[in-house]
Amino acid sequence: MYERIISQMLITKGYKTELKPNGKQRTCLSQHAGAARFAYNWALDRIQKGISKPNGIQLHKEWNVWKKENIIWWKEVSKCSPQEALRNLDTAFNNFFRKCKQKVKGKKGFPKFKSKKNGLGSFKLTGTIKVSNTHIQLPRLGKIKLKEFGYLPVNAKILSANVSERAGKWFVSIQVEEEINKIQKPEAIVGVDLGIKTLAVCSDGTTFDNPNALKSNLDRLKRRSKQLSKKQKGSKNRKKAAKKLAKLHYRIANIRKDSLHKITSYLTKTKSKVAIEDLNVSGMLKNRKLSRSIQDIGLFEFRRQLEYKGKWYGCEIIIADRFFPSSKSCSNCGWIKRDLNLKDRVFECDSCGLEIDRDLNASYNLESYTVSSTGINAYGEVSSGLK
Repeated sequence: MYERIISQMLITKGYKTELKPNGKQRTCLSQHAGAARFAYNWALDRIQKGISKPNGIQLHKEWNVWKKENIIWWKEVSKCSPQEALRNLDTAFNNFFRKCKQKVKGKKGFPKFKSKKNGLGSFKLTGTIKVSNTHIQLPRLGKIKLKEFGYLPVNAKILSANVSERAGKWFVSIQVEEEINKIQKPEAIVGVDLGIKTLAVCSDGTTFDNPNALKSNLDRLKRRSKQLSKKQKGSKNRKKAAKKLAKLHYRIANIRKDSLHKITSYLTKTKSKVAIEDLNVSGMLKNRKLSRSIQDIGLFEFRRQLEYKGKWYGCEIIIADRFFPSSKSCSNCGWIKRDLNLKDRVFECDSCGLEIDRDLNASYNLESYTVSSTGINAYGEVSSGLK
């Protein structure tokens, strides 16, 4: 495959890996996460009572005065931990007011209080952050051993570090600035149809199986949830059961994330153009029989990864119109089968007699869609509104 470097581009990239802290470091990490959670809840409580306004700068000034008179542990943690938590609250309120102004349907996402029941949480650090092959040095926390050696970039410019806890494990995610090579690739266009049975079907014949991360672990998930509900609240056995359940949720999320990253990386690195559908996911989730399977796929995350990786690797992502009849159109002659049902897995054309797999037919139509940048489809007809 012919490729050549045409330019360089400065991007902001995140690297996340697991930490391997000792007992003392675990305590310090918990203190910082607790400080961030406390400051967030303190500010939210003042806003709800009308004492303060949802303004990050003003809240930070009030926090600096209040903490010296009411708490004694504020010197034990980095000032960044509560400061960044207040900024997160400011961002949460800005998003809430924006959705209210735009009159977004459904829940607007009013900020909620944070609780340890859902995990110890996370905190953000800025300042002097250094990385080696085996350790990372964080402000006020010192050098912490990494579980995976050589993964974090050593010489990159580090903007910030976010430390989080999940299922009893601690992770660090650093945000860095990197220069990547923009590569000119040969013309390779592909249409990708997403589905439940097969996660992705490409117009070049490549298929990617659905890992069924949730479905394959559903029985164990139910069993561990039932075990947790039977344990006495506040007991050590309940904490152990909650930890087992959290580990299983973490495993399910990792299976799904690994599959999505592999597919999106392959497509954006090897193709020059990728066409996908603009799916109405919220509407699809109203189908009670398929909602769990649809959520298990991660359709929004698939599109999100394609879009940002496409910018990195010089791949153009084309989003087909929501009403483009990719599944109901014949990829050979353009005839539209209006009575196509979800149970029909083979597309049969009454015009030209073509018999083809439904998903493969849709991927061919998505590939053809890339030749048009207007509301007219590949066959020269206005979109029918069918799908």
